[in-house]
Amino acid sequence: MKFKKSIIKLIIILAIFITQTITCYANTEIPNISAGSAILIDSNSEKVLYSKNSDQKMYPASTTKILTAILAIEHCNLEDTVTVPVEAIMNIPSGYTVVSLQPGEKLSVSSLLQLMMVHSANDAANVLAFHISGSIESFATLMNTKIAELGLKNTHFTNPSGQHDNNHYTTAYDLAILMKYCMKNTTFRNYAGLKSCIIPATNKYEQRVFSTTNELLIYDNREIESNYYYKYAIAGKTGFTSEAKNCLVAVSNKDNFELISVILAVGVLPNNISGRFTETKLLFDYGYNNYTIRKIRDQNAIATNVDISNATKETKSLDLLLTDDIIAIINQSDLETEFTPEIKIDENLFAPIAQNQIVGTISYEIEGIIYTSKLFASHSVVKSDLITLIIQIITIILILFLLYKLLFDTNNKNKNYLNKRRRRKRTN
Repeated sequence: MKFKKSIIKLIIILAIFITQTITCYANTEIPNISAGSAILIDSNSEKVLYSKNSDQKMYPASTTKILTAILAIEHCNLEDTVTVPVEAIMNIPSGYTVVSLQPGEKLSVSSLLQLMMVHSANDAANVLAFHISGSIESFATLMNTKIAELGLKNTHFTNPSGQHDNNHYTTAYDLAILMKYCMKNTTFRNYAGLKSCIIPATNKYEQRVFSTTNELLIYDNREIESNYYYKYAIAGKTGFTSEAKNCLVAVSNKDNFELISVILAVGVLPNNISGRFTETKLLFDYGYNNYTIRKIRDQNAIATNVDISNATKETKSLDLLLTDDIIAIINQSDLETEFTPEIKIDENLFAPIAQNQIVGTISYEIEGIIYTSKLFASHSVVKSDLITLIIQIITIILILFLLYKLLFDTNNKNKNYLNKRRRRKRTN
């Protein structure tokens, strides 16, 4: 009886172990996204983890302000004072978000950036455009130049705010790549992650406070469907026009695994739930539940060993080491998978070779993404004196042989010439 109980306990333990193991590697189902276009990428490698119509041209609404912000940061001093021109604020259509900037009002570039990124103020975007380029049209040219530099092939902007225009369009993929570029800038990261901002008093207004339109950043501990807070969210930009519908570009970071999500053209879900926030959270959860960061090879690890044919006996065996860690984004099910590298070594690798000299590369292709590192020499490789001596001896022998052949041929020619003269004399 005790034996039977022990067997039953063992079976139960094994069943629990197997269940937990399976659960550990189980993938979350692909989320059902209602947005017209969406994408989720790894911010480091640009690996696409989820895509829906991500190359389809869409209207971006105020997510346009991501580009306006990075251009302002790259072209302006943040503490510069800007005077609001009437031309910048007079033609904003009714219904677009503004902070009612006044002609002649003086604000810093930093304040305008906060108003634009936190409150999504269209008048602040226009004022920055006038400050940088002198007009909306000239700033649009600057925007499209930057778009071309970044290789965003399906994007064209006509204004700094995202005001609707049939020729003002982008794609979810292009917006994700743009956001990746912008997030490399620490100043941009700061503005895109603000939960609120305090705008100092100006010559037209008292001090003002604004809260972010990105509700992923606003802490809320209520367990309700309309709680959009996401604890790993660090940055983002919302957008809305009646033509573009609701849009959101967002960034999250969990244990240094940074993801960028883009949701375009999503409506309001049942129970008046915001689709741009709930579907962004679904994408982030899908990414973190299905993918992970894995270090494939360590910096300074030995990739391979080669023999240098013309080196000394002591230095001819050369280890090739990695210059960098190779870190890949992999599916959770590949945590134990052994990946085979491709190693390329420089052709005609001969001594002398300096220590730390780059002599090749190592690459891993994982789910269509290539992760690579350069390879360097672990030690100096000295050219062999014996080989040098042999080469010198062979060279001398060749030279002597050529000289001998030259002399021999010359002598033969002289002898032939003399013989010919003798024959002529005898004939005469």
